[in-house]
Amino acid sequence: MSDTETGFRFRSIALPALLPSLLFAIGEGSIIPIIPAIAQDLGAGLAFAGFIAAMIMVGELIGDIPSGWIVSRIGERQAMVGASLVSIIGVTTCIVASGPWMLGVGIFLLGLSTATFALARHAFMTTFVPLQYRARALSTLGGTFRAGWFVGPFIAAGLIALTAHAAIVFWVHLACAVIVIVLLMVMPDPTARAVADATAQGTHETEGEHLVAEESHGLFRTIWTFRGVLVRLGTGVAIVGALRASRSVILPLWAVSLGLPESTTALIIGLGGAMDFALFYASGQVMDRFGRLWSVVPSMLGMGIGLFVLAFTHDLQNAVGWFIGITAVTGLANGIGSGILMTLGADLAPKNDPAPFLGAFRFTGDAGTAAAPLLVSLVVAVATLSLSTAIMGVIGVLGAGMMLRYVPRYVPRRPGRPSA
Repeated sequence: MSDTETGFRFRSIALPALLPSLLFAIGEGSIIPIIPAIAQDLGAGLAFAGFIAAMIMVGELIGDIPSGWIVSRIGERQAMVGASLVSIIGVTTCIVASGPWMLGVGIFLLGLSTATFALARHAFMTTFVPLQYRARALSTLGGTFRAGWFVGPFIAAGLIALTAHAAIVFWVHLACAVIVIVLLMVMPDPTARAVADATAQGTHETEGEHLVAEESHGLFRTIWTFRGVLVRLGTGVAIVGALRASRSVILPLWAVSLGLPESTTALIIGLGGAMDFALFYASGQVMDRFGRLWSVVPSMLGMGIGLFVLAFTHDLQNAVGWFIGITAVTGLANGIGSGILMTLGADLAPKNDPAPFLGAFRFTGDAGTAAAPLLVSLVVAVATLSLSTAIMGVIGVLGAGMMLRYVPRYVPRRPGRPSA
């Protein structure tokens, strides 16, 4: 991926830009499928286990607020080192947890650290990747995380099978976080490399240097300024986040409700991760060639319909087979939407001052990401897991309709000028 006019060569910075995120995602991916099972082992009921699993998304939402300020103060590399240290504290809390509440605190800290990783890499891609390659670069970033969520469950399944202890997955994340810190300290800084390359070509725009510094500045004021696009298109974006997050919580809860062993759960969810990972680059190609709608609408319909069908399979004779099939289908649907939220945010952000809008856009999407698993656990507490799954399926289909209406309205032919 290169641009002869700007001298941009993504391959020269891809390894240091993406490898730390890949390793962090492997650690996170090894944990996510097993959280409800571990919570139940510590005494949580099914609804409370869902609540604890939701803490990683709640942590990401709250982490969105200060993450831009943190990166602007200490720089991207040091912020990611700090985030890795926070994740080590979080996973250590999980390891020593004596009850479900303590486990929830550790999971929440993991979510806080994830927010900084996502912010730093999204801002980097938006600033330094030329527009004509933006969707492919951002879908590659999304694919990096998906690769980790694909590999992590298989590592977890193997270790659980060998040790017969589900909590071994926390040590995977601990090891990954330590390796990330070492890599960040010894590998070249991709931001510095990109700035140097652009400066040598005479193409570096000074406002790019301040992107991360400004992203969390005036967050709530920016939300008010762009309330039109954030209420309309932003609601659709929040539903995308809600679908993805609810899927990450519902599938492990469904496995627990079916009585599947932890290692089997990790394998099945790893299969879904493989389907998800397989389409990440195709998603970028679709967005760049045919438009954003051709990625986001099929993705939302696939996940929404898949969850709705799953809701009616729990008591069927072949319930496990249905679970495996729908896990794969929703993985494919999620994969075809890889990078869509980052791409839409980059498209909509004003070119002369993108960071505040990106911060508001990310916060809006992560609000849905945090709210959906809490809604799932609430419905499970007062009704059933099947009902909560059906509700999220219907919400997904409605969200596809919102995207179909508002993406053409707010994403112009030449991105970069959202209307309030």
